[in-house]
Amino acid sequence: MLRKIIQTDNASTTIIIRLMVGAVFLSEGIQKFIFADKLGAGRFAKIGLPTPDFLGPFVGSFEIICGSLILIGLLTRLAAIPLITIMLVAIASTKAQLLADNGFWSMLHDSRTDWAMLLGSFFLIIKGGGKWSLDHKIMSK
Repeated sequence: MLRKIIQTDNASTTIIIRLMVGAVFLSEGIQKFIFADKLGAGRFAKIGLPTPDFLGPFVGSFEIICGSLILIGLLTRLAAIPLITIMLVAIASTKAQLLADNGFWSMLHDSRTDWAMLLGSFFLIIKGGGKWSLDHKIMSK
């Protein structure tokens, strides 16, 4: 089972997507702790999510852990799953209102990073960590 999870191809370009997705999630997770009122629990309270004092650090921790795993390419597929969930909730909880208030094009503009992270995470589930990942190194043994 573990071999199926960490199995990856020999693509050297996957690292570009890993760096993008991993760095953004790692940074956003850290900022949920540094700027909790604006980006963590305070933001979750503002958009009406339940138990924001729990959810802020919980989501931030997953972003830090999974973002770090993706950066080093360890358990890449597994690490992408919670990040997809986070992005789907983010899009549903913030962009639906933007669509209603400002229209389709404004919503697309304001959600470009969300879509890039969502699709990048799906890419990593499909492809795995690629040639320059710990997943590949483990599979090569």
